[in-house]
Amino acid sequence: MRVRLNILDRDALARLVAKVAACLCAVALTACSSVPALLPPSEQPLAPETVALIGQKGMTTGAPIFIRIFKEESELEVWKMRDDSRFYHFKTYPICNWSGALGPKLKEGDKQAPEGFYTVSQHQMNPNSKYYLAFNLGFPNAYDRAHGRTGRALMVHGDCKSAGCYAMTDALAEEIYALARDAFRGGQQTFEVHAYPFRMTQEKLDRFKKHRWYSFWKTMKEGYDFFEAHRVPPAIAICEKRYVVNALYEPGMRLDPAGRCPRFNRPQLAPFSPRPSEWQMTEERVTMPGPRTRVSQEVAADAARSQSIFGATGSLGESRGMPPGASALGYVPP
Repeated sequence: MRVRLNILDRDALARLVAKVAACLCAVALTACSSVPALLPPSEQPLAPETVALIGQKGMTTGAPIFIRIFKEESELEVWKMRDDSRFYHFKTYPICNWSGALGPKLKEGDKQAPEGFYTVSQHQMNPNSKYYLAFNLGFPNAYDRAHGRTGRALMVHGDCKSAGCYAMTDALAEEIYALARDAFRGGQQTFEVHAYPFRMTQEKLDRFKKHRWYSFWKTMKEGYDFFEAHRVPPAIAICEKRYVVNALYEPGMRLDPAGRCPRFNRPQLAPFSPRPSEWQMTEERVTMPGPRTRVSQEVAADAARSQSIFGATGSLGESRGMPPGASALGYVPP
């Protein structure tokens, strides 16, 4: 009898231990499920100091953005719209690496970073890039295709490695990606990226009067100058195989990038003038620290050497005949 009771006591104890273990396991699982899952890089929120700077500049996280890229200086700028519908400088980011030389991309495999006016929509955002995070510039656009240019997957991304892209450090790519993501979630349908060979001042452009791409860069300077004057990205049309800056056409009209330009509307926008109390804030430039693989002096020197190659034959423009946007201005070729 005593042996039987001891066996029963041991069985009861074993069942009790099993129940306690099951309870402890359930408690542990409940505790684990309350811990938030790690967010992927594409969903990381903006850092508190970045959000604070947005507030200090009178912006909102969901406000539209505009991006400018400058090859020679290895800089990428992010501008954000404020409640007056003008864009204000938010930050300048160093471009860790870009490949090629000054001048546009021409063909697949030339390892040349694009130059031109590009538009980025939400489907061009890549949260799963092998280069951390990325967005596709949209090369080739209609202008590039009109010139027979080829290439694909030309990005702004992380990892500081470039074979035709603009490569940032991962940390800076994450912030730029988050600014674009939040702008889309705030209602922006697309944002513009203007990729320039250098800051398009007249002084810098004049260095390259004999360069192969001088005529192309003069047209790009029109877009640069418009934004500098108005702080609004200009409407860009593509016809006659050229960019036409500040050109609006009838809704529903389909432009032929290689065909003649129609008569455009050219809206007259008042020059940018900040509120009297905000002149200082408007002129301030926040520049993030970071590496730049390309040295601006070397980039400019390489471009100066390359223009001597074409100097003997003159500038090699991409099209002949009418000047840019000529038929839109009433010019009729003989």
